[in-house]
Amino acid sequence: MPPIISIDKLTKTYEGGFQALKGVDLQIDKGEIFALLGPNGAGKTTLISIVCGLVTPSTGTVTVDGHNIQKDYRAARARIGLVPQELTVEMFESVWATVSFSRGLFGKPANPAHIERVLKDLALWDKRKNRVMTLSGGMKRRVMIAKALAHEPQILFLDEPTAGVDVELRRGMWDLVRRLRDQGVTIILTTHYIDEAEEMADRIGVMSGGQLIVAEEKNALMRKLGSTELTLQLLEPMSAIPEPLSDWELTLQDEGNELVYRFDTNDERTGVPSLLRRVSDLGIGFKGLQTRNSSLEDIFVSLIANEHERRETATEGEAQ
Repeated sequence: MPPIISIDKLTKTYEGGFQALKGVDLQIDKGEIFALLGPNGAGKTTLISIVCGLVTPSTGTVTVDGHNIQKDYRAARARIGLVPQELTVEMFESVWATVSFSRGLFGKPANPAHIERVLKDLALWDKRKNRVMTLSGGMKRRVMIAKALAHEPQILFLDEPTAGVDVELRRGMWDLVRRLRDQGVTIILTTHYIDEAEEMADRIGVMSGGQLIVAEEKNALMRKLGSTELTLQLLEPMSAIPEPLSDWELTLQDEGNELVYRFDTNDERTGVPSLLRRVSDLGIGFKGLQTRNSSLEDIFVSLIANEHERRETATEGEAQ
């Protein structure tokens, strides 16, 4: 099955010379949840805006369900629902009128049953007659999602969908996203909440400096780049790591009360048994040990740091 979104060699340079995207290639399959992570200024919003036809790329192509976003804009855009970061709703209209009007903008005939279903899914049914201006911030964000779903899109873009939303509402939105995926809707979301991506996504993409530095299935990414952290809680604090332990990459934490060893669990030899034997031989006592697998947040921070270091090294090399 061909990808529902295909992005090929996409670049964007704004007036003034700022290069927001630098040759992005990405394919997204129908029915998957794809989370796009990256620091502010990484290019996430620019990428989404181009795919949704709101910004014109400098070079490269984007096809949506086989339709070129520039040459066949109407057909491509009709397949997309977009929930932007900013609240852009008609404050004086009722919830029902606002969502119904959004459906009409895409040339879809009236379908009260579909609007009712969307509002009930988003726990907005009881508020359908209320003016949008009377709703809380979280409820207004739900209205934004309802507007995006009004024309029954095959693809839903969620740009920071739970920003400023309480924990209970966040989890409700996660449940909704899963239900939409089960119905065949492809979901692309950007988020600053790493746990949100870890909880929901099938695949993770990480952007930095206008480039897509990784795009991989979530569990494979965590297996490939993840590590395990072994912490020994020492009986007596250390001021420095003894020389006989230099074969292991160890660090001291908690004012020398914890000896920490990070290792890749995929390696045939993790070094843990030999480390513990050496610690015992040296007479270093510890009252407990614990292990922790690296989270997606750890991997994200490491990827961004490595990419930043790579760019700095490249810049220094060019200067020389």
